[in-house]
Amino acid sequence: MCLGENGAGKSTLMKILCGAYQADAGQILHNGTPVTIASPADARRFGIAVIFQEFSLVPYLDIAQNIFLGREFKGRFPGSIDHARIEAEAKKVLDSIGFDIDPRTPVHQLAVAQQQMVEIAKALSQKARILVMDEPTSSLSDRETERLFAMIRRLKADGVAIVYISHRMAEVFELGDRITVLRDGKHVGSMLPADTDPNALVELLVGRSIDLSYAREFTTSPGEMVLEVKGLSAPSGIAEINLNVRAGEIVGLCGLVGSGRTEVARAIFGADPKTSGEIKLFGRPVATNPETATAMGMALIPENRKLQGLALIRSVGDNSVLAGLPRNFSSGVFSPGKAYGMAQETIKKLRIATPSPSRTAGYLSGGNQQKIVIGKWLETGARFFIFDEPTRGIDVGAKSEIFALIDSLVKEGAGVLMISSEQPEIVRVCDRAYVMREGRIVGELKRSELTEANIVRLGMHHE
Repeated sequence: MCLGENGAGKSTLMKILCGAYQADAGQILHNGTPVTIASPADARRFGIAVIFQEFSLVPYLDIAQNIFLGREFKGRFPGSIDHARIEAEAKKVLDSIGFDIDPRTPVHQLAVAQQQMVEIAKALSQKARILVMDEPTSSLSDRETERLFAMIRRLKADGVAIVYISHRMAEVFELGDRITVLRDGKHVGSMLPADTDPNALVELLVGRSIDLSYAREFTTSPGEMVLEVKGLSAPSGIAEINLNVRAGEIVGLCGLVGSGRTEVARAIFGADPKTSGEIKLFGRPVATNPETATAMGMALIPENRKLQGLALIRSVGDNSVLAGLPRNFSSGVFSPGKAYGMAQETIKKLRIATPSPSRTAGYLSGGNQQKIVIGKWLETGARFFIFDEPTRGIDVGAKSEIFALIDSLVKEGAGVLMISSEQPEIVRVCDRAYVMREGRIVGELKRSELTEANIVRLGMHHE
């Protein structure tokens, strides 16, 4: 197991191992022999495969084509490809991880969790003997996670060496044989799971003590109605959604992956059309488009930061002021100096690890990119926030900071709807929660009822 805060050097180390970067000092030993990994081809030759947290799939190719991209089987005629064999071999790999799907399905039609499974299948198809996995469960449901863990144990039994990067302490202690911690690009410690505990690891990770409980004072008397949703249905598969959020509340929206949580968030914000239902913000009907929702004081921090939250080729500064342009430059005249100053304040407030606001956003770690997405909405003056998986791929230190930020928003009178696949987060952070199953809300849990067991009971079918 490899642990480290965002920016600690985990991604750089992975890129060296896969041949994307070259080391300028030190040694890499393969079976006791010093080797040079100068290219991805070298990495494959040494049996190294890397599964990155951010997908490297081609959306408009199908699953089988993605799995064997660059390694296609030759057809009977010169220059041709044996598509039937590619599909057959892809099916075998998919079956080995319990992913029952037609390998001819285009990747862009898959949910995030399904795309993650394709990435895992792609790596396994390379017959890797050294497998590097970066947050592989960040987009998986509990059932898919259990299946992945079983597969990892089989691979270990078959002699495959696995470097597993995770921010989830439960995974570290369930799967890890050894734990290595990185901080600020350096190795700061290695130990056996039996010789440490979560709190000790956190202090080693961040160099300071962190409260893992995310404790907050739960509201007993929320304020005015911020959001009212009645009978909301949409072509995305959600139906008869009824929920509300008051000022000073953090309201959870939970359920299994695929239950419709993100679809509810997008319909409320106007990113997806609705077929029926009513949405009110501070008592006023919300037109179904993001521009109007933003102008009325609504903000959506989306699940997929790379595709929906950031302009990756633009700077940190550009991204951090983007959503607030109409509010902060109402005259229509853009001031680079003012924007730069605003970006610096956001960077300082959210502790974004970047050398300057001019740094290209795509070069930052996933956790720091998530902070930029949150920061840009703070510039809009929003009073209702939808956080969709706000801590996905975030280290424990940044999680505490983000939850503290969300808590400060509600203390200032905002309302928050928070979607999370991590049930402990919902239980520890939210004042109450709605549970979804198959596109519908199947129950509401008050603070006194909000337990992981109750979430599971409502979120799963009972035969």
